Amino acid sequence: MSDAKPSVLETPSGKDVSYENFPVGSWLLSRRVRLHVLCFYRFARAADDIADNETLSVEEKIARLDRFGDALSGREIHDSACETAHKMRESLVVTGVSPQHCADLLTAFKLDATKLRYRNWDDLIDYCTLSAVPVGRYLLDLHGGSRDDYVASDALCLALQVINHLQDCRDDYLNLNRVYLPQDWMDVESVSLDSLGQTHANPQLRAVFDRVIVETRALLTIATTLPAGLDSRRLAMESGATLKVAWCLVRLLEQKDPLMRRIRLTKPRFLLCCIGGALRGLVS
Repeated sequence: MSDAKPSVLETPSGKDVSYENFPVGSWLLSRRVRLHVLCFYRFARAADDIADNETLSVEEKIARLDRFGDALSGREIHDSACETAHKMRESLVVTGVSPQHCADLLTAFKLDATKLRYRNWDDLIDYCTLSAVPVGRYLLDLHGGSRDDYVASDALCLALQVINHLQDCRDDYLNLNRVYLPQDWMDVESVSLDSLGQTHANPQLRAVFDRVIVETRALLTIATTLPAGLDSRRLAMESGATLKVAWCLVRLLEQKDPLMRRIRLTKPRFLLCCIGGALRGLVS
C-alpha cells in the first residue's frame, strides 16, 4: 500500500442514483431499510469512482481501495478519509448482513484498475459476478432472502451490468481503454478496437452487440421469477420495477446505436416502467 495518505480519499464522479438503471433505495422500500441501501450505494459508488478515475495511477487506485477494505473489515478504524467505508461497516453490524458482498465489490473495482479486456463471455460473467451480483445478494440478505436462493437475483444483476457495459461501451474505451465485450466474439466478426471509438457502429460491431443482447435476454428470462420468490412485498415491487426497466433498455439497445449516444430511458418512461413493474411484482 502507498505510504501517502491523502486527506481526501474519494474521487466523486458526479454520478448519483439518477445515473443508475434501477430505482436505488426508492420509496418502495421501508425508510429503515432504505437508509441502509443508500449507505451501500454510496459505498459502492465511492469505490467505483476511485477505480474509474482517469487521473490516478493503477497503484494509487489499488492503494485507495485497499484502505476502503481495511476500513470495511475494521482493521483500520481511525482513517478519516474512509468515512464512507466506516459507515458501511457500521450499517453491516446493525443489519447483520455479511461484509462479503462489499468485499466482492472491492475486488471487482481492483480488476477495473488492472484488467482492460475479457477473453470471452464466461470471462466477462466472472467479472460481473463480482461487480454486480453482490448488489442483489445484499438486498436479498437485508430483506430476509428468497425462496429461490440467489439464482434469479444473480441473473438480474448480471443482465443489468451487461446492459450498462453496452450503454457505456464508447466512453469506457475512449476514456479508460476498457472493453467489456467478449474478445472472441469480436474476433469472429473481425471487429477492430478502433470501431468502438466511432460515432456509429459498423455492421460487424452491431453483430457483436446483438449477440450480447441475446445472452442478456436469456439472463432476464431467468430473472423473471425473482419477485414471486420474495417474502418481502416491498422488495418484490422494487425487483419488479427493476426487471421492467431492464427489459425496456434491452429493447432500446436492439433498436438504437449505443455509439451515437448513451441509450437510456426518458424520465417519464422510466417512471412508467417502475410503476408497471412494481404493480406486477406486487401481484406475483
